[in-house]
Amino acid sequence: MRHPEAQPLPEAPWAEPPERVLRALGTEPATGLSEREARQRLARYGPNRLRRVEHRRLWRILLDQFTSLIVALLASAAAAAFFFGEQLEGAAIVAVIFLNATIGFVTESRAVRSMEALRELGRTFATIRRDGRQRSIAANELVPGDLVVLDAGDVLSADVRLVSGSRLQADESALTGESLAVDKDIPPVAADAPLAERTSMLFKGTALTRGAGEAVVVATGMATELGRISALVEAAEPGTTPLEARLDRLAQRLIGLTLVIAVAVAIVVGLSGESLYFTIAIAVALAVATIPEGLPIVATVALARGMWRMAERNALVDQLAAVETLGSTSVLLTDKTGTLTENRMTVVELRLADASVQVGGTGLATRGDFRIDGQIIALDAHPELLDALRVGVLCSNATLEVDAQGQATSTGDPMEVALLVAGAKAGLTREALLAEWPETDEIAFDPETKRMMTFHGDPSKGLTAVKGAPEAVIEACAQVHQQGQTGPLDASGRRQWHAQAQHMAETGQRVLALATAGASRPDDLEESALTLLGLVGFFDPPRDTVRSALEACRAAGIRVVMATGDHGATAAIVARAVGLVDSAAGPSIPFVDGRTLRSPDTLTPTDEQLLLDAAIVARATPKQKLDLIELHQRHGAVVAMIGDGVNDAPALKKADIGIAMGMRGTQVAREASDMVLRDDDLGTIVEAVAQGRAIFENIRKFVVYLMSCNVSEILAVGAAALVGGPLPLLPMQILFLNLVTDVFPALALGVGEGSSRLMEEAPRARNAPFLTRRHWQSLFLLGSVIAASTLAALAVAVFALGMKEQQAVTVSFLTITLAQLWHVFSMRHPGSSALDNEILRNPWIWGAIALCLALVLMAVYWTPLAVILSLGHPGPSGWALALGASVIPVVVGQWWLPMRETR
Repeated sequence: MRHPEAQPLPEAPWAEPPERVLRALGTEPATGLSEREARQRLARYGPNRLRRVEHRRLWRILLDQFTSLIVALLASAAAAAFFFGEQLEGAAIVAVIFLNATIGFVTESRAVRSMEALRELGRTFATIRRDGRQRSIAANELVPGDLVVLDAGDVLSADVRLVSGSRLQADESALTGESLAVDKDIPPVAADAPLAERTSMLFKGTALTRGAGEAVVVATGMATELGRISALVEAAEPGTTPLEARLDRLAQRLIGLTLVIAVAVAIVVGLSGESLYFTIAIAVALAVATIPEGLPIVATVALARGMWRMAERNALVDQLAAVETLGSTSVLLTDKTGTLTENRMTVVELRLADASVQVGGTGLATRGDFRIDGQIIALDAHPELLDALRVGVLCSNATLEVDAQGQATSTGDPMEVALLVAGAKAGLTREALLAEWPETDEIAFDPETKRMMTFHGDPSKGLTAVKGAPEAVIEACAQVHQQGQTGPLDASGRRQWHAQAQHMAETGQRVLALATAGASRPDDLEESALTLLGLVGFFDPPRDTVRSALEACRAAGIRVVMATGDHGATAAIVARAVGLVDSAAGPSIPFVDGRTLRSPDTLTPTDEQLLLDAAIVARATPKQKLDLIELHQRHGAVVAMIGDGVNDAPALKKADIGIAMGMRGTQVAREASDMVLRDDDLGTIVEAVAQGRAIFENIRKFVVYLMSCNVSEILAVGAAALVGGPLPLLPMQILFLNLVTDVFPALALGVGEGSSRLMEEAPRARNAPFLTRRHWQSLFLLGSVIAASTLAALAVAVFALGMKEQQAVTVSFLTITLAQLWHVFSMRHPGSSALDNEILRNPWIWGAIALCLALVLMAVYWTPLAVILSLGHPGPSGWALALGASVIPVVVGQWWLPMRETR
């Protein structure tokens, strides 16, 4: 069934009176749609759901294992071996290809299924009126024109235009990035009002936090604002990861190198008069020697181990290469609400006439102390504080429930919930207070008066609880509660209270004023009877681990940029609180306001530089987040994006790696991400960055190791062929080296812990080569030394010891095998000691060497394998020669290592 693309009528329902919207949609206010009309509209518009994200099928995961250039190179070598009649070599290379595919398939399929299990959502329902009857239906059956009945706590399943209701408020943080609930009302707003200011609308994916009412559905499925963002997610195609790009470039070089060496040497050998068979054997041997058959296996295992390590640290990754991408991240783009902050309003300060009281504890934690000037106070010594907390608890429609384990749940306006939590910290519960002061009436919050009142008690003992905007409540008060007594509040006193409210707001707090009176009913409330109790400051507190995580990112050379839909001033306060910017930067922090940005096509170089340097981009739309990521990527950055809201989803997919919060993150955000944090801890990302860098360094180490080993084989075979001497290695011997004695040390390198100094180094540039010039120098230098030692051992065996060809070739085989095993000790970090380094401390290295030595002995002394490899017994003199010659390269490597750059 197709989805409507975007045609609810009228075009801007928020700008039309509700009667006109109902008439345009053919909806009767009293009865709603008929069932017949609803079925027709369902057929016309399709189910009310977003386009499903197609999960990676098992066959697709398996096919992806065969798509890299390295695998293509191996397949070409296998085809060449079969063509020239080398069936054993061809079959061995095919086995390597399928072994690598099996490892990758098992690892990625397990990860993908874990992600899909995390992303599953339950079925949702909506309460509607059809044919005059109110009933509940599955949310995907909603159609434009349906009349929806709303109540506090409902999650919206479609975009709706409000028709009736009172005291309505919605949490739209997942859609807009605003941390504060938004007041909703019936009157229309301007047609060009931005999404966050369409107060007559409620949107799919948001929640009604307060009030009750009715609304008419104006958009479903992909036609909703959530659907538009989902379409942006589909359009934001992810690119190739940096590791994949680097390995592909390396493979391209290897293809050229293979062809050039094989063809050049084959031509020289052919012109020297050797037989066609010998010439073909040389060409195949060199082709096999050039290709690092173990590279795909080792890379896959290294990435898989990194994936498993990250899963143990509460980070789920669904693609192997994404693990390494974090290690090369140079820009970390993050949302504010729910990512840097708790997304939970908390009372942090009560400004009374006599003192400023700081309140401890965050979120729904019902335990916290009260302090004045840093000293914990006794509540019974401050009755004015208890009076203010009591009013805050009574003047509320929110609920707070605490179970036996101390876990709290809440419904209602976030600021009212925060007042209930603050009261609970002082032992005041709404239930107990209402038992003493029953509620007799309420005057709901009015945008005109900007305050709410509840009335309690009876005619003989009344209590009026008032809360609202400071400018409204302060002006309505004639008295102030001070030093346990009620005194007059004159114009000078009001100015001082207004100044205090302004100061609190400048520190990033949301501020309400609290007042009281002695009336139990509205009719009993006299003009100017209100007594000001004080001001209460709310803050969406930063997460505990954010500051240390940001410091670690800064030390690692990663720029952190906040892109949020919230106000710039609020974002700047949070940025200072979490350490995103220097707290000594002054009273105001410069930020870029998304509302002033031009389209990407018209940005001037000055505008681009301003965005590149910005630490905060406020009022950013989903499209602007996409453009910001693309801008940083164009300038060579590897961008990671952290988010949890619907509005973050397009950017999560566009980034080199998208990271979603698993606990608070929305379904759309998790679908668009490459990695999900199960604990919502920013510190987990820092661990993942360290893991990614270690993985890349390990991969680089074993690539240098494998390539230098293969270079030694190429040079040894090529040089012997050019001078017409016996080959020091035969094709099957080369394959044995590349699949057995090379792979196991390389695997041990790949699973190492890495150097602790990696997080002190700058990130790699996006266009940086996988192997630097120094790496290539090391690769050819050490490969040449191994080849020279091998040829020298072969020459000594033939000319000095008089060995026959098979025995001499066995000596050269043992020399190069042992030299390659010892060569692993030259892969230590340049800044480490030769006697104390990560290689020597890696138990897998010692296990790999022991295993390889056992396999070498088997190759020489187990007759079936010795026959396949054409090896003979070297004798004591042969062993002594091979051992002595094999030590020379590692001695040279330890001398060369301190001069080699690794980055």
